[in-house]
Amino acid sequence: MCGRTACSLAADNLRRACAYRDRRGQQRQPEWVRQERYQPSYNKGPQSSGPVLLSRRHLHQDADSSERVLMDMRWGLVPSWFKQDNPSKLQFNTSNCRSDTMLSKSCYKGALVKGKRCVVLADGFYEWQKQSGGKQPYFIYFPQTKDAMDKETEGDEEWKGWRLLTMAGIFDCWEPPGGGEMLYTYTIITVDASKDVSFIHHRQVRAGKGVAGMPAILDGDEAIRKWLDFAEVPTQEAVKLIQPTENIVFHPVSTFVNNIRNNTPECVAPVELGPKKDVKATPSNKVMLSWLKNSQESSPQKKENDLPKWTSQFIHSPSPKKTSASVLQQWLGKQGQPAAKKHKA
Repeated sequence: MCGRTACSLAADNLRRACAYRDRRGQQRQPEWVRQERYQPSYNKGPQSSGPVLLSRRHLHQDADSSERVLMDMRWGLVPSWFKQDNPSKLQFNTSNCRSDTMLSKSCYKGALVKGKRCVVLADGFYEWQKQSGGKQPYFIYFPQTKDAMDKETEGDEEWKGWRLLTMAGIFDCWEPPGGGEMLYTYTIITVDASKDVSFIHHRQVRAGKGVAGMPAILDGDEAIRKWLDFAEVPTQEAVKLIQPTENIVFHPVSTFVNNIRNNTPECVAPVELGPKKDVKATPSNKVMLSWLKNSQESSPQKKENDLPKWTSQFIHSPSPKKTSASVLQQWLGKQGQPAAKKHKA
């Protein structure tokens, strides 16, 4: 399942990171809707809000369906047909939607058939591996380029920072029976875990019922375009995009992330597992990510532009000048946390 994510980019950078080409081939950035509600976070869980992409036509009937908007929605879908006065009274968990039942369960089928498809944005998501001594968390994300350094480029310059993870989702809009503000909510579609991460968590079948695996990841703008453009791509075609992907990497992180109240860069920082930890070497974890932060301390209460900037640097071979260990020691300072280590095949 997908039960925790991180999305730490400030609103303006998030918009730039979602640049796309519309139907006419023109380079565009999605327009923010309710931008003031968005709060960056290193530790988002269900019932919190998060950024999603959707077709502008959902909000403006005469809009080009290839145009995209960014909106902050609550995680955990509330169906439009829910009749009670409080969405918290919904008796079942709708944070994740299994791909093999999304066209049969009433919670999701109606919204999906109506084209209410969205893309849930994140730096990456967390998954926990069960071990004898507890659960070891991992951070899972798209492979990054060497120059994905989250640079302070100006204005409309091409985004060269972190490549956001783009997950397929379904959204709906619920109106309180007694009137009031419309509530937009979403669910993340899940599929069987891919080969590389199956050792962390995989879908198990018990008594004929599966346990949700990993998010359905849309890899590349063409997949995103087809998923969002409900007016041009019918449901039957769009659902073919929902399948596991191998194009992901991961690293272990501190159990600090286990507490949902912890919201600092430490949540995503790589850690070194002890020698007794059995970590399976895979092609994806041959590359390890090091994280940096400003000298300023991170605080969830700070304004989004004051959040520490974290950058990525892949270490492909040992270097006496800047190893992953020395970079993390700089990042962690005197916090006493273990440095990250590159996995070896």
